[in-house]
Amino acid sequence: MTRRAFAVCAHPDDIEFLMAGTLLLLQEAGYEIHYMTVANGSCGSLDQDAATISRIRTGESRAAAELVGAIYHPPLVNDVEIFYDLPTLSRMGSVMRDVGPEILLTHAPADYMEDHVNAGRLAVTAAFCRGMPNFPADPPRETVGGSVTVYHAQPHGNRDIFGELVTPQMYVDVASVIDRKEAMLACHKSQKEWLDATQGMDSYLAAMRDLAAETGGMSGKFEYAEGWRKRLHLGFGDAGADPLAEALGQKVLRT
Repeated sequence: MTRRAFAVCAHPDDIEFLMAGTLLLLQEAGYEIHYMTVANGSCGSLDQDAATISRIRTGESRAAAELVGAIYHPPLVNDVEIFYDLPTLSRMGSVMRDVGPEILLTHAPADYMEDHVNAGRLAVTAAFCRGMPNFPADPPRETVGGSVTVYHAQPHGNRDIFGELVTPQMYVDVASVIDRKEAMLACHKSQKEWLDATQGMDSYLAAMRDLAAETGGMSGKFEYAEGWRKRLHLGFGDAGADPLAEALGQKVLRT
């Protein structure tokens, strides 16, 4: 049976900033890895029109996925249009049944941007409904069984919407794959100017390393890390299921 890990984030480059290292380590551990951003990047430019920048940014996401052999799933909506509504959820549900993951990696339940929060909510509910034949997936797909364990990434900057530090339940040591994580992020070339101008990131590649270093410092053990919180198992699988920790072994530190 193929073990699958599915990373679902809001925008092109979110996976690279928050979870690409963990995804790569799962691939090394034998998982088939899947990559999806719910939005297409249509608002990620100060000078390109929506159609142009969305085409560029989805192309960059596809290139990042192909670089590491991840299976790419196209986005569903425009930026700032990730709504927790039935049409979008039905489409997300269809993708979730198609993938049938054992591990779902997605955004923190509370983050600075509503697109992040809603992308995570859509991914979680789609996973919850994976085995419900009466839930209307669009397009229709057969339900899937089995356990799925949901892991929430750290919010942007390791802070919640009030600026309070969020402490992970578990840290994943990504030092061995930090260069590959950076190579994936470097595929998103269109974002350098945008992030410099709008979010104060003088270099998006350095900003990613700084974030991983800050998380590593929080662990007290790792040089570079990604942080995770495991969602309650109810509706998803067994209480003791922790396939991420089982797969990655000593690269995981629990708090």
